[in-house]
Amino acid sequence: MDRKIAWILGVALLGCGSSDEQQEVVRARANGVSPAGDAQPVVAFLGTSLTAGQGVAADEAFPALIQHKIDSAGLRYRVVNAGVSGETSAGGLRRIDWLLEEPVAVLVIELGANDGLRGLSLEALRDNLQQIVDRTVGRRPNARILIAAMEAPPNMGRGFTTAFRQVFIDVAQENDAALVPFLLAGVAGVPELNQPDGIHPTAEGQRMMAERVWEVLEPELRTLSSP
Repeated sequence: MDRKIAWILGVALLGCGSSDEQQEVVRARANGVSPAGDAQPVVAFLGTSLTAGQGVAADEAFPALIQHKIDSAGLRYRVVNAGVSGETSAGGLRRIDWLLEEPVAVLVIELGANDGLRGLSLEALRDNLQQIVDRTVGRRPNARILIAAMEAPPNMGRGFTTAFRQVFIDVAQENDAALVPFLLAGVAGVPELNQPDGIHPTAEGQRMMAERVWEVLEPELRTLSSP
């Protein structure tokens, strides 16, 4: 199958999954959760099945790999994986207040792909992302925010894909947030880096995603950790 076609078909299924048991799934997939009252600052990942690590072991999902990088760098942060299969930006907005009960120092937002695939408006996507940022700043004013950019499948049309891409750039720029370039760059449409469903990255694909995020996240953490 042509790689571009595989990407179109694969990403189209990222929207699958029920959110009826979101909190149970999130808690089950959380990494590095410490006893109640632990004040260790948190790097929270709010996202879709890509963040949740669907189809791979919990310790192979890219947020868990980020925890290993944080530990190896001698930085004291606790990763919380709040990825849920099928999540939209509206779903992420509904969950953000719950997630902010943690002492969030950095919020990594990986949302939007399912919005585009379900035909939801880009205005709504932009508004939901902005509200997530606003609520985070309101509850955790010193927190840094990273926005992981996504790409719409090319069959959506050039106008839509261009406008979709611009949403992430604009929200990041308008909020002084760090932008992680297309999270699946080098992974999407590459058969050996995706599971047999052609949708979700393999453990190696997750490792590549972790490297992409770490390039942007590490400087933010070191800045936060400096006296």
